[in-house]
Amino acid sequence: MDFIIDILRGGLGIAVMIGVCYLLSNNRSAINWRLVLGGLVLQIVLAILILKVPFIYGFFNFIAEAFVSLLGYAEAGANFLFGSWPNEAYIQSTNFDTGLQIPYKLGYMFAFKVLPTVIFFSAFSAILYYLGILQVIIYAFAKVMSKVMKLSGAESLAAAANVFIGQTEAPLVIKPFLENMTRSEIMCLMTGGMATIAGGVFALFVSIIGDEYAIHFLTASIISAPAAIVAAKIMYPEVDPDQTNENLEIPKDKIGNNLLDAIAIGTTDGVKLAVNVGAMLLVFISLVALVNGMLFFFADIIVLDTVVVNGITEDYTFNNKISDLTNGRFEGFNLEYILGLMFAPIAWLLGVDSSDILLVGQLLGKKTVINEVIGYIDLQGLMANPEVKLSPKSIIIATYALCGFSNFSSIGIQIGGISSLAPNQRPTLTELGLKALIGGTIACFITGAIAGVIVQ
Repeated sequence: MDFIIDILRGGLGIAVMIGVCYLLSNNRSAINWRLVLGGLVLQIVLAILILKVPFIYGFFNFIAEAFVSLLGYAEAGANFLFGSWPNEAYIQSTNFDTGLQIPYKLGYMFAFKVLPTVIFFSAFSAILYYLGILQVIIYAFAKVMSKVMKLSGAESLAAAANVFIGQTEAPLVIKPFLENMTRSEIMCLMTGGMATIAGGVFALFVSIIGDEYAIHFLTASIISAPAAIVAAKIMYPEVDPDQTNENLEIPKDKIGNNLLDAIAIGTTDGVKLAVNVGAMLLVFISLVALVNGMLFFFADIIVLDTVVVNGITEDYTFNNKISDLTNGRFEGFNLEYILGLMFAPIAWLLGVDSSDILLVGQLLGKKTVINEVIGYIDLQGLMANPEVKLSPKSIIIATYALCGFSNFSSIGIQIGGISSLAPNQRPTLTELGLKALIGGTIACFITGAIAGVIVQ
């Protein structure tokens, strides 16, 4: 009975997400519903094959475990530079009277153990690309999507590349096609970048949440690719198919002049990404603490009643009211509570347990408004807090729904990166940026809804 309810809720969630895309479509009469159905079926089939068919699960779990093993090699380099002392550095969650939950590990652990994995994986990806291994994987995945969804060559390659190398490097795979791509193809490229993650960030998320979730991060990134195409092709359908290029040939350009040059380039790119992630976390966590401190302060001024505790009369404030309403899961009126209220209906549609919709809702909100790294750090904090008791199903849905680059900063990243390769597309990129963000977010939500049904 519970499984049937899960299917109904998951189906309702997917239908609502498709409906939102339809309402935002610029040309509803041109929507290719065969493509939409093919994309949804492909996503569901891939999810079932990877997670439920033993020998296929074993293959992908082997890949995920191989990535996890690589984390150990990355740690060897980190230990050489920084020593092993960060391993003993940790603190428990603290709120500093702001309602903000501080990550379970001290910043030393994140800076000296987690961020180095981003640098290592960036260099490792550059090696795979230089040797031509990534191109073979991308081509195979693109071939499947091209056949099932009847996409252009550039769209298929871009969607496949986004799964493995992320939104900043994927446009390089289709560089020769960029200048002549249609608006619908550009929308597909941008949405795919928003809905998937890169190898370096994959390592980062595994380090935050735990090794046992590696298979789920890999699955989420793979099955979000067709979901992104579905969202993009509903919101901005192709109206001039004759202008698209069916060529699936991957450019022969390699990263670097030789293997050592490729490693150097990958390392440099990884340093930029790690520094950007670290700086971003520093600023946004500080800003969230500032906003929470202000909200908590003003909510403490609002006295709703007076109560007697141990013979002492105390004010019953708005913060106390929210804490009681949420059974102590929220300390009071803060940004997490506001985002939780806004995104709680979406969390319910994805199949999250009713008792957890506020908590998962605030994670979805933070991921969209700030970024997915903050979302995963907060998810880990909730998982580690024995008083919260998130259900395993809610954790899985959140893991899948958060797995993508769909946040406001990605709009600027894509505009800057893609326009540097094809300057003539800059006006199109700026016009489609917000739509691509919405499409990528919806794609991640569809993936979360499917995971809520399949992963028991």
